[in-house]
Amino acid sequence: MKIAKLTDKISLQRSVEQANEQHVSTVREVIANVQKNGDRALFDYTKQWDGATLSSLRVTEQEMEEAYANFDEQLVKDLEEAAANIRAFHIQQVRQDIDFSLAKNSYIKYKITPLDAVGLYVPGGTAAYPSSVLMNAIPAIVAGVERVVIVSPPSKDGKLPASVLVAAQIAGVTEIYKVGGAQAIAALAYGTETIPAVDKITGPGNSYVALAKREVFGKVAIDMIAGPSEIAIIADDTAYADEVAADLLAQAEHDQFASSVLITTSEGLAKEVAKQVEIQLKQLPRKEIARASIENFGCIYIAESMEKAIEAVNELAPEHLEIITEQPEQVSEKVKHAGAIFIGRFSSEPVGDYFAGTNHVLPTNSTARFSSGLCIDDFVKKTSIVYYSEEMWNEQYPKIARLARLEQLEGHARSVESRSWDKGEVN
Repeated sequence: MKIAKLTDKISLQRSVEQANEQHVSTVREVIANVQKNGDRALFDYTKQWDGATLSSLRVTEQEMEEAYANFDEQLVKDLEEAAANIRAFHIQQVRQDIDFSLAKNSYIKYKITPLDAVGLYVPGGTAAYPSSVLMNAIPAIVAGVERVVIVSPPSKDGKLPASVLVAAQIAGVTEIYKVGGAQAIAALAYGTETIPAVDKITGPGNSYVALAKREVFGKVAIDMIAGPSEIAIIADDTAYADEVAADLLAQAEHDQFASSVLITTSEGLAKEVAKQVEIQLKQLPRKEIARASIENFGCIYIAESMEKAIEAVNELAPEHLEIITEQPEQVSEKVKHAGAIFIGRFSSEPVGDYFAGTNHVLPTNSTARFSSGLCIDDFVKKTSIVYYSEEMWNEQYPKIARLARLEQLEGHARSVESRSWDKGEVN
């Protein structure tokens, strides 16, 4: 793993921003085909790209029951406990309506309304992600969304992983479709004969999924344009090299574009971590993917001070940040930009990925500078409500009319003044 002095700015920009025009063209063609041909296009793409010949798109009740019946009992309990943690944390985020009384029997309100329908994309391909089911579905359900839909690409036998189906049952989702890629995003956005359209799409996916979400944004809402996973670690000489290396590789094994960065004030730790990465890489089942990630997007930076390390992290604005230092909480207080922060030796990033209860759908590509991870607010709308009594209006309308004319909007001024005219009796 490369070791460098922390002198230049660090950048995480990659993946979607670097997508070539051919990928964009392909995604647009897929979306247009799904709009035109509906289910037929979904069946064709599933056969072409997933190698599965389907007779129907929706997962049956029998498939759900079989997945649950044959699943490891201990893993069911683990998923249930993780789901309970996620639910408990997100319940704390639920907003209440705001009712604000004004003078003269008038009021304004802020009304919180759940979305009608959301579609959750669950990745497939190189791995199954039941954790993504829990992290997307539970906040939506807690928020009060009536219709929650899952789409996920099937394997060649035409089935979804049992772990995904079990997680869906634990979360409380029963509407699940065997379709992935850009075609799944198009189906959720525009609807087909089998899949009714939704109002918002959330969940991570590959570059084609990310590009498709970008294309349909405006027709539907989306959570974010997610890039490859990334981690930054701030560590000093109190950290253990084997543990830091393991944490770096945990992100690197996601895919070849994932980024793993260590920023340390200890040259000795830097060298030991680099050695440990090489040792552990050889023993990792997904070592080819992890090695490509480490070689292309991984680096160890040596900072001259903890202040410089923190400054670099705030420039980086990583998806995940671990702080493994003598005083990690003090360091965390100075961090402004990170999707999620993991404090101390025993709070490694997978704790948040799976179990603690915080959401693991987080901003990537330095967008943590201005955005947040998935939460209850992603599944509700906020509507303001205004009621002015006649007495309140009579006092305020001249001020409103003056402000309208300040902006040269005479119609606005006349609208508010029209109530002042004596209309007499209405016949």
